[in-house]
Amino acid sequence: MSQAHGLARALGSAPDLVRSAFADASDPDAVDHLARDLNPADLGLVILFVSPRANLLQVIARAKQQFAPALVVGCTTAGELSEQGYTDGEIVAIGLPRSNFCTRVLPIDDLDNYDGQGLIDQIIRHRNEMVRETPDWQFEFTFMMIDGLSLKEDALTADLAPGLGPVPLFGGSSADGTDFNRTYILYDGVARSNAAALVQVRTNCPIRVFNTDHLLPTEQRMVVTGADPARRIVHEINAEPAAREYARLLGKDPEQLDTFTFAAHPVVVRLGGQHHVRSIQRVADNGDLVFFSAIDEGVVLTLADPRDMGEHLQSELDALNADGPPDIILACDCLLRKLEAQQKQKTGQLSRILSENRVVGFSTYGEQVNSMHVNQTLTGVAIYPPEGC
Repeated sequence: MSQAHGLARALGSAPDLVRSAFADASDPDAVDHLARDLNPADLGLVILFVSPRANLLQVIARAKQQFAPALVVGCTTAGELSEQGYTDGEIVAIGLPRSNFCTRVLPIDDLDNYDGQGLIDQIIRHRNEMVRETPDWQFEFTFMMIDGLSLKEDALTADLAPGLGPVPLFGGSSADGTDFNRTYILYDGVARSNAAALVQVRTNCPIRVFNTDHLLPTEQRMVVTGADPARRIVHEINAEPAAREYARLLGKDPEQLDTFTFAAHPVVVRLGGQHHVRSIQRVADNGDLVFFSAIDEGVVLTLADPRDMGEHLQSELDALNADGPPDIILACDCLLRKLEAQQKQKTGQLSRILSENRVVGFSTYGEQVNSMHVNQTLTGVAIYPPEGC
């Protein structure tokens, strides 16, 4: 089930520009298989997206040995995007060769006690170092992985924005399947919760960071009239118990609200002239609504209707291929999109489209783009072969 980016070769892309490999997370020799396929001797960085079904401590410890001298960073998932499209129970490995990618990793070990200005200073130092090392390379992006149960995604992305300058950031919130119990960030042989890792990349490969969703706002609006922003909890909507009022607006029984309902009937907020999804994670025992991202009293929420997922995904990926196919697309795809696809029996169609377009990555508890934490999107970077390849 492993493949060292053979699809890219078959379709005529530059061989071994960005390498990818895949393995069964339950295989005790999974990391050995990944290392064999990635051939890590000339890699500067390996990124792992690891199913929570894996023996995580064994995987990350073995990866540090097997991928040396490359640095290893990664996170746990709510599913993987592999050579087959949507999968579960795999390890996805991405390898960036030093010949085309200059990288730095900034670990953040404690999201409750980080020095924002210190992180900004380090981001700027890293960027200056990479510019000195590769002065002729023109393209940069930053990839963030962050604990998806930390409730710190909104704050961290906003705090780091001043240090990024013109460099686009995208990322994903680490996950734990559909258990919402504990998620991990992997770095240098250690797995940590309540942590994040910032991967800064400079390359001679053209790149395009993107963020997209298939949702259209309706005219149905509601106001958050009671909330606990620190815990992303909404107590009241329109001065009524939150879950009951949300269900009433949908014409549903409050007792029947579940994850599939939230995936099929998301709410959005209007910020900076655009709508951004604020996905609901679950109904609390007392009828409160728990959200995946920032929420506050006074916020106006708008119900959104989904477009056809397959048509929308194909259209978005066609746009990324308009000037030639990417070598690879590294993507963070919200768990709620995957659940909606399952409910609507679209998984096979979406998997085929993802596979045909060399999309690899993981299913998340949320996504980050520049200074924002968002939900129910497909967010990532398309990496194209350098001119002349």
